[in-house]
Amino acid sequence: MSALSAKVEAILYLKGQALTIAQIAEYAGCDREAVEEALLELMDDYNHRDSALEVIETADGYSLQLRTAFQGLVEQLIPLDLGVGTLRTLAAIALKGSILQTELVELRGSGAYQHVQELVEKGFVRKRRVADSRSVRLLLTDKFFRYFQTESLPQIPALSSPPDAVTESPAHQAPETTAIADPQVNPAVDAAASSP
Repeated sequence: MSALSAKVEAILYLKGQALTIAQIAEYAGCDREAVEEALLELMDDYNHRDSALEVIETADGYSLQLRTAFQGLVEQLIPLDLGVGTLRTLAAIALKGSILQTELVELRGSGAYQHVQELVEKGFVRKRRVADSRSVRLLLTDKFFRYFQTESLPQIPALSSPPDAVTESPAHQAPETTAIADPQVNPAVDAAASSP
């Protein structure tokens, strides 16, 4: 491989995006014809290598990229870029296994619409139209289970009442006259008062 081909390879690697011949020539400090020859040599070299990388021509120019056969590694090795709100929305869908979008919005707020859109675009959730309804059912995709390395999720039974609404028998309730105002006197009362 010529010195110019090696320089073009370095430019494509460092820029990490498609570049036109004119841009490559400017970075390499040479004319366009020399870049065209160097690109042909570089592409030929990569075609004869048993390499994970390739130089390809796209509508935007030339780029050095990972071969299609190795794209699965991208999903495994590059961390997912989801915001906290979107992750929480995904967790809510995962905990339910399947949920109507209207129920999700009631649970997570109106921001869930944007979260769902992002999750659908990233392939973790799919929508299924519900007959005789304006809402859609949200379901987890195979990609979700592959990415999070799980075959299934445990189903969490629906609670009949919120956890803080659990009633106690009168014998187990703290007496109404307990001095809650001074937790140093009775730390157990403070711990019970601050627990959810």
